[in-house]
Amino acid sequence: MDENDITAIVLAGGRGTRMGGVDKGLQLFNGRPLALQAKQRLASQVGRVIINANRNLDTYRTLGCDVYPDDDAEFAGPLSGFAVGLAHCQTPYLLTVPCDSPRFPIDLAHRLAINMQKDLAQDDYDIAMAAQGGWTQPVFCLIKRTLLSDLLEFMASGKRKIDAWTAQHKTVIVNFDAPHDDPLAFANVNTLSELSALQQQT
Repeated sequence: MDENDITAIVLAGGRGTRMGGVDKGLQLFNGRPLALQAKQRLASQVGRVIINANRNLDTYRTLGCDVYPDDDAEFAGPLSGFAVGLAHCQTPYLLTVPCDSPRFPIDLAHRLAINMQKDLAQDDYDIAMAAQGGWTQPVFCLIKRTLLSDLLEFMASGKRKIDAWTAQHKTVIVNFDAPHDDPLAFANVNTLSELSALQQQT
């Protein structure tokens, strides 16, 4: 799988409730907005980066990406971002990453892609999902674009949990537990104090 076969979407469409309602993707990490940090970590991994945001769209556009809001105004969660990404993806695969895990691996796309197509004797997987320390990371997925209609049908039934949707498809779990892997690669920040604490550990 070539990097140009992959579009990445930075998920920044949440309410930021636990941060006091601020727009999480625009909070600074090492002097840069979290969404920009994500974009820069993705730059060498994929052919195109887009952003899913529901507020401050013009500000997000200054980060140099196309920006797409959810199809509704209900802040329906990460799966809405997945659907936005698949709808605007012009490549065979979509990589999803949240804006609030600023240390995610710089080889994320490569390792997910390798495992997605690992067993050439069988049909390849529909989804590759990251995991670390025995915990899956459902917001870090590589997904076939062809799953859009299936996802929309799942969401139309009122369901919103990522792992409930991925469980319906052939999904490979890719572990990031090698000695060289950052143990905080998938640490996410939900409060301003967590953001400050993670920044101090860089």
